Amino acid sequence: MNAEELFRNIQRKKSYLCVGLDTDYKKIPRLLLDKEYPIFEFNKHIIDATEDLVVAYKPNLAFYEAMGAAGYMSLEMTITYIRKHYPDIYIIADAKRGDIGNTSRMYASAYLKTLDCDAITLSPYMGYDSISPFLEVEGKWAVLLALTSNDGSKDFQQLELKGEKRLFEQVITTSAEWGTVNNIMYVVGATKAEELTQIRKLIPEHFLLVPGVGSQGGSLYDVAEYGMNDRCGLLVNASRSILYADVTNRFEQAAREEAIRLQKQMEVTLKNRNLI
Repeated sequence: MNAEELFRNIQRKKSYLCVGLDTDYKKIPRLLLDKEYPIFEFNKHIIDATEDLVVAYKPNLAFYEAMGAAGYMSLEMTITYIRKHYPDIYIIADAKRGDIGNTSRMYASAYLKTLDCDAITLSPYMGYDSISPFLEVEGKWAVLLALTSNDGSKDFQQLELKGEKRLFEQVITTSAEWGTVNNIMYVVGATKAEELTQIRKLIPEHFLLVPGVGSQGGSLYDVAEYGMNDRCGLLVNASRSILYADVTNRFEQAAREEAIRLQKQMEVTLKNRNLI
């Protein structure tokens, strides 16, 4: 899926919502716990309840790896289910990998070929040769950490370099030359929305994956105001606020209601920019 195809899906659904499948076994409704793969069963219900409102799903691999073989099986089943039933939806493996040489190549093969995700989140700290194997997989994306929403982002990402450029700005400027708007995307936290104006000066056409709306308190309207471009250029992620909107037997309905609430806000912002 290229950037234009992603934008067409956004226009069709009037949404740029990405649902993070950070599925915590301890929070799954009890009625699913007797299933052979309760994590997958929970994901399937969430996907079926929200698929018409979202353009992307983002399984966070830590939540699956923590469960061992059964967790990995649930991850694979989740991705296969999306591919079979909702093939137009963009899938991001939230793995935050970052290594070089054959290790990086194996990660690219695992997540972009074997699991057939559209994209994978990566740490660019080790430079070009840690990212290039992912860019070599045709039709797939590298989603690079740029400016994250956690407090610790100030420890390194916001350090000022010579010439008054900050480290995250240098990461964006340098890495944008490695690929194109069709295979590189950047993570920018919603709680750093005030930085989006500067980031858009550096990469006006690239897509941004923006976590932090919902439970983390980021403002969707601020993200749209400062981060949207003439092809939307945003995937805004919400995880806990949708997955665990209700932990009783009505969890599907509650998840859908929260997804609708966000989608309606997104529709307004798209109309304000004359994009739909």
